[in-house]
Amino acid sequence: MELRVERDALSDAVVWTARSLPARPPMQVLLGLLLEVGPDESGTDVLEISGFDYEVSSRVRLAAAADTAGRVLVPGRLLADIVRSLPAQPVDLRLDGTRVVLTCGPARFTLPTLPVEDYPKLPGLPPTAGTIGSDVFAAAVAQVALAAGRDDTLPVLTGVRFELEGARLTLAATDRYRLAVRTLPWRPVDDAVSTTALVPARTLSETAKALTAAPEITLALSGAGSSEGMIGFEGAGRRTTSRLLEGEFPKYRSLLPSESSALAEVATAPFVEAVKRVALVAARNAPVRLSFSTDGVVLEAGGADDAQASEQLECGWQGTASDEPFQIAFNPQYLLDGLGAVDSDTTTLSFTGPTRPAVLTGKRDGDSAGAAADYRYLLMPVRLSG
Repeated sequence: MELRVERDALSDAVVWTARSLPARPPMQVLLGLLLEVGPDESGTDVLEISGFDYEVSSRVRLAAAADTAGRVLVPGRLLADIVRSLPAQPVDLRLDGTRVVLTCGPARFTLPTLPVEDYPKLPGLPPTAGTIGSDVFAAAVAQVALAAGRDDTLPVLTGVRFELEGARLTLAATDRYRLAVRTLPWRPVDDAVSTTALVPARTLSETAKALTAAPEITLALSGAGSSEGMIGFEGAGRRTTSRLLEGEFPKYRSLLPSESSALAEVATAPFVEAVKRVALVAARNAPVRLSFSTDGVVLEAGGADDAQASEQLECGWQGTASDEPFQIAFNPQYLLDGLGAVDSDTTTLSFTGPTRPAVLTGKRDGDSAGAAADYRYLLMPVRLSG
């Protein structure tokens, strides 16, 4: 095996593929990246770089000038560290016995290889389900995945639920303290499609960001709801497959209130900055308290024996008939996550009571209609003592 490839293209490909290498693999060969050189379907020489851990597979193709074809397995993280540090010159790769020689300008590295014959076969891409714009998809995933759980003892909550209904795709995630839901259009192969899938949130987030170089992403799906379920994403010469998570996702739609008793409309950017300032005095896991009235919203944090902070902002308020301010409290980081994900100059907060979940959305009319109106972030309040 001998080839030449552009340094930037190689670096991007290796670093992207190596990101999913397991920290504690069941087999040492899974720490490797598989490099395969040869002609593609059109007869053009390409370098294909792959990684696999039996759960997630990644594959990327890039143009290469190959003198001889072949395949070799090299330590993935070591290769990633090396290519990131190379000078901006073409890279030559050559297999010399059981070693790979990498040369880039004045730099020369000799890498050990792993037994390529022991490397498992990568799964193929499942049947194509449809396509979607990459930028829109990446934005939607970012809005929703932030609400997924991080606790691996509850794996069903570490995923993002896909609901495919005709030309509408709904993404949902929850960690029991907040819920994020985004609905967006996509182009299915079958207009009558109706299925669901639970995708690991971390893999989905990394994949969606990595595929924005392509105008569109191909979504592939097979066996949703079974142990053999798999989802695949492809675009810009990159491909990722992931096993689906098993288990029943919470019936989240019943959590979304059908009506509200009070509404607040707040300019998002000033609200974000005020929450950050006031939260500086909040002890660990302590909430930020919000009091809404026709005079605006007052943010407070801190206790009688500790540092305290308060700030008042203008806001539009449609509340109950009571003359008392409407008071509610939230985890400040969870509130900031929702405000950042709304992606609108104005945020609407809908309430049904001080101990009931609030729903954050973008402004529903004017220029903020569309994507903002298709996103809902439900946040559980923190109970106030006394």
